[in-house]
Amino acid sequence: MTSIISKQWLLARMYETDLVIVDCRFIMGQPEAGRIAYEEEHIPGAVYFDLEKDLSSRASEHGGRHPLPDMENFRRTLERVGINNDTRVIAYDDQGGAMASRLWWLLQYIGHSSTYIMNEGFSNWKQSGYPLTDKQPIRIPQSFTPHIQHDMVVTMEDVRKSSNDRSSLIIDSREPNRYLGLEEPIDAFAGHIPGAINKFWKELKTDNGAWKSTEEIQENFNDIPKDQDIIVYCGSGVTACPNILGLVDSGYTQVKLYAGSWSDWISDVSNSVVTSDEEKE
Repeated sequence: MTSIISKQWLLARMYETDLVIVDCRFIMGQPEAGRIAYEEEHIPGAVYFDLEKDLSSRASEHGGRHPLPDMENFRRTLERVGINNDTRVIAYDDQGGAMASRLWWLLQYIGHSSTYIMNEGFSNWKQSGYPLTDKQPIRIPQSFTPHIQHDMVVTMEDVRKSSNDRSSLIIDSREPNRYLGLEEPIDAFAGHIPGAINKFWKELKTDNGAWKSTEEIQENFNDIPKDQDIIVYCGSGVTACPNILGLVDSGYTQVKLYAGSWSDWISDVSNSVVTSDEEKE
């Protein structure tokens, strides 16, 4: 079962009572832009989740730029918009699915599996002439019981061990130039974690911004054995999530997120950094 659904699927079911639509639009460096866009127009019935206010906790010295939210706070956020353990959740954004994938991952982590991402995103929905509104829905609060999947996430210490003994395959989801250390527009240091391979998350998307087919996504990971233990990271734990979604949908079962990712790794000056594809430390 794929985690990606079509806009036509959502259009046919958008008013079903057991379904909650979540608008996850967010622009890095413009933290209010997503909410402003939501308030101007959104898919009818959609609620808004902010990457930094709802899907992350406040950054500190360690833990990366987008630490995982406190799970008690996240539970209350879900309950406030009417999400219970049986609700089907449909997430969308306008950032290629990166922000929606963060919500998808968090819901898997808290024990909620009926979560899907709308293919192609908000702009395509709008361009198709599908319904829009500026009205914010009134949601009846629900009760949600967390079942946190602690084995879905790893710490810096876990990654350091895997980097040293190669016990897990480490996947860097960032652009190739950032992986190679040729440029770093966001974080203080360039390069990648020793031993990591590069699988840029946008390779899962077509040229027009849609998710590739299940078969094409599986082909992207063909060089990785299905029984491999895998750790996925990016800059701050957000764009790693599309790769995790692609891996899980392709049948990989031992996939974990390094939530702090590169921005956490470089916060410890004792960690080694590779600045080329030749593993030079």
